[in-house]
Order: sequence, then C-alpha cells, then structure tokens
Amino acid sequence: MFDLDKWQEILITISKNKLRTFLTAFSVAWGIFILMILLGAGQGLRNGAQYQFMADAINSIWINGGQTSLPYKGLQPNREIILTNEDYDMIRDKLAGVEHLTASLDSRARTLSYKKEHGAFTVRPCMPDHHYLENAQMVSGRFINNDDIEQYRKVCVMGLPVRKTLFKEEDPIGKYIDVEGIPFVVIGMFYDQGNNDMNRIYIPRSTAQRAYNGKNELGVIWLSTGDAGVEKSNQMAKEIREELAARHSFDVNDEKAMNAYNNNVEYVRIMSLLDGIRIFIWIIGIGTLIAGVVGVSNIMMIVVKERTKEIGIRKALGATPYSIVSLIIQEAILITGVAGYLGLSAGVFLLEAFRKFVPPSDFFRNPEVDLRVAVLSTVLLVVAGALAGLFPAMRAARIEPVIALRDE
Repeated sequence: MFDLDKWQEILITISKNKLRTFLTAFSVAWGIFILMILLGAGQGLRNGAQYQFMADAINSIWINGGQTSLPYKGLQPNREIILTNEDYDMIRDKLAGVEHLTASLDSRARTLSYKKEHGAFTVRPCMPDHHYLENAQMVSGRFINNDDIEQYRKVCVMGLPVRKTLFKEEDPIGKYIDVEGIPFVVIGMFYDQGNNDMNRIYIPRSTAQRAYNGKNELGVIWLSTGDAGVEKSNQMAKEIREELAARHSFDVNDEKAMNAYNNNVEYVRIMSLLDGIRIFIWIIGIGTLIAGVVGVSNIMMIVVKERTKEIGIRKALGATPYSIVSLIIQEAILITGVAGYLGLSAGVFLLEAFRKFVPPSDFFRNPEVDLRVAVLSTVLLVVAGALAGLFPAMRAARIEPVIALRDE
C-alpha cells in the first residue's frame, strides 16, 4: 500500500545527501547507458554484415575458373581453366539440389546512349535465373527468359540509375538503347539493394557470346542451394569440383585451378563471430551494471549506519521489521529505477540521433536495441536495486533498540 509519509521521508533523505545520491545514480545510469550503446553497436555491425550478404543470395555457390598450380597426368601446371556453356549444362542436368542457376561472362563498362543522352555503365551477360541470385526485384517489365537465350535476342534489363541517366522521366520499356554500336530493346527495369549492382544492364548470355567474342566461354557459374545447410552445400561444391576436374583435366585438390566459393559457409562464419561479439558485449554491459548495483548496496549500508539511532527509536516506538526493510528497499528501488530509466533514455536517444544524422555504411547500419531487451534490462536493474537494498535493510531490521540508542 502506498505510504505518502514514507516516500516523503525517502525524498528528504535523498535531498540531504545530494552528491552521494548523484554519484550512486550516475554509476547505475552509466552502466545501462553503456549497455544500450554496446548492444546498439553490436546490432549495427550485424545489420551491416547482413546487408553485405543480402545484396546477393546467401545460400549460393560461386564457381570461377583459375590457373592450375599442380601437374596432372603429364600436363604441366600454369594452365588456364576456363568455364564453358557445357559446364553450365552439366551442373543444370547432373547436380541435385540446385534451386536457381545462372552463368555470366566477364562484365565490362560500356558506353550506353539514347538519343542525346550518354553514360558508362556495366553490361552483364547472364541467364534467366540471375535476378534471383542477385536479389533484384523487377520494377516494371520482365527479366530475361529462355526464349531470349535461345533466339539470341538483343534485349536488356536496366537498373533504375541507368534509366534516370538515359531516359530521365520517359518510360524506357520498348525503347532501343545503343550499346557501343549494337541496339538493345529495353524489356524491364529492376531495383537492387546493393547500390553498385544497380549501375548496370543485363543482357542474354548467348547474345553477348555471339556479339562480343564468338566463343562459349563463361566467367562465372552461380547457383543457389535452396534450404541446404552448410554440410549439404559443401557436398554440392565438392561434387561440382570433381566433375569439373574430370572435364578440364586438373587435380581435384588443386585449389587454384578452380574456385568453388560457398557463401553459406562464409555467412555462418560471420554470423557466429557476431554472435560471439554480442555475448562479449552482454558480459561487459552486465559487469558494468553489477558495479553500479554494488555501489547502491554500499551506499545503503552507509545509510543504515548513519541512521542507526533513528532506526532504534522507530523500533522502540513500535515500528515493525517490515516497515524498516520496506523503507530501505524503496529508497534503493527509487535510485536504481530513476537512474536506470535516465540511462536507458540517453542510450536510446544517442542511437536514434546516430541513425538520423550519420548515413549508413556497408559495414555498419542502423544501430538499434530491441525494445523488449531494453525494458527487460531496466526491470532487471530495478530488481537488482531491490536486492541491493535488501541486505542493508535486513541488517537494519535486526538492530536492537537499546543497542541502536547507544550508537555513537
């Protein structure tokens, strides 16, 4: 039950010891402030890492050709291994568990023009599934399809910055652009959260091979593995390496001959590292909070010592042990509760100010704290404050009135 007289007494006691109360409250507020900042920074790092991965499909494997470093069946090292259309077909037809599959030639910056507008943008030849692996969303029109590949169509899909440069506000769908002397009709526009990935156009792989090099060579084969875990995706990468080693005559253990980069493994590794950082942050933050709570407990011990005679008089006049304990605990809860709220508010305010005024980078984005975590931290702090006051309060409740009145 709310006791106004008791709370007035608590406030009077606090007002008489302003410096001591301030220093105690500051240590608690500083602890939860640091915890909020550290948690927000940890989440900012995590958001940055996820942003880096989400620019492309996480569950993916990249295959690139390389140069042999080991002799194999009489063949000398330093041979160049170049992927081909047949390698793409082999993976499509033989490898189980492939969700989406694409292949690309080397991308190049080329001059694009429409009427009097010009701009240099990346031209990337690809296959119909490519936008799934790029995590690109179609804004209008359509992406490249199998008919475009089979019929060697001169079509393209452009990113929004390309449209803005060449077409301004004009609708580009159905219009022709000039790609260094070759006309391509625009069939779609896309958005990609990887900003650099939007400064490009996509064209059919077959058209690019016919128009630019007349060969069946590929720069990279890229596939997604669906819901396969790390173990399964590693097995898929191993199968691909074995098949390509047999097709191109190189030692399957020659890492430089061909690279099969498993994005699943890298994602799990980075996220595990960030989880470890989060645990470390919690340890530091909780340690700081404990230091503040211990300070509250020590201050309450001093308060009990200073008010020994007063407590003795109270007990002599009939005060119950419960009233003594509740008085001390409520004072501890008030200090930790108010200080905790101020520290929490300051931490959240600083994080919000950072998000508003500091532009996100590729590695650190949107530092934030889960509201549930923040509220839970404050509640636990108040509970800890109650426990911090409990032991001094129990000591006060055990004081005999005669002994307390003798205290000097």
